[in-house]
Amino acid sequence: MLAIVNGFVTVLAMITFIGIVWWAWSAHRVEANRQAAQLPFSLPEEYQKNQPIGDSHE
Repeated sequence: MLAIVNGFVTVLAMITFIGIVWWAWSAHRVEANRQAAQLPFSLPEEYQKNQPIGDSHE
């Protein structure tokens, strides 16, 4: 009985994984994926060149 439940849960997990991959790569997600890929480049710089280096703990 436990083997049947284990097999069912495995198949359910595989179907869920394939569904998420299909959704992520679907045609209506192209623009959202493009915007998400550009997010690291649109963040402000963490360290500015004009900031003095010293004992500041901010």
